[in-house]
Amino acid sequence: MQIELVPASAEQLPLVRNLYQFYAYDSSDWEDEDVEIDGRFYIHEPHLARYWQEPGWSAQLILADGFIAGFLLIEHSELPGIDAAEFADLFILRKYRRRGIGRALVAQLMGDGAPWLLRFYRQDAVACAFWDRLLAELPLRAVQIRTDDEQDGLLTYLINPPTH
Repeated sequence: MQIELVPASAEQLPLVRNLYQFYAYDSSDWEDEDVEIDGRFYIHEPHLARYWQEPGWSAQLILADGFIAGFLLIEHSELPGIDAAEFADLFILRKYRRRGIGRALVAQLMGDGAPWLLRFYRQDAVACAFWDRLLAELPLRAVQIRTDDEQDGLLTYLINPPTH
């Protein structure tokens, strides 16, 4: 299977928004989210737009053999004192899961030694299992960072931290 990570253009924001509905659905059980009156999950539109407006932020489409398989949202860390890209939101459609796509993307992006920020919720069993497995298997240095968000179950790791 050929896996590609392709930048989503501003014209593809509606596509990413549509895929985000599936992402929100997948996490609705542990986030205890309900759909809005129109039958869709809430998306904070100003935040979504930042992926095309902010330096260091981007929306990427994941293609598997040329077909849309999901998306990756990358942010620049807003945590004080951390200058790193943040692996913010990774979503892979169910059809393409357990085929090594997420692992390949992580190895490709984080394997160059540059620092990355990784944040995911303890309540998200799928994300916890995915990251626990990858952090044990891949040659990545990961340091857990304590933040105030940890009270809400948000776990934070600095991958490939700079050595001084």
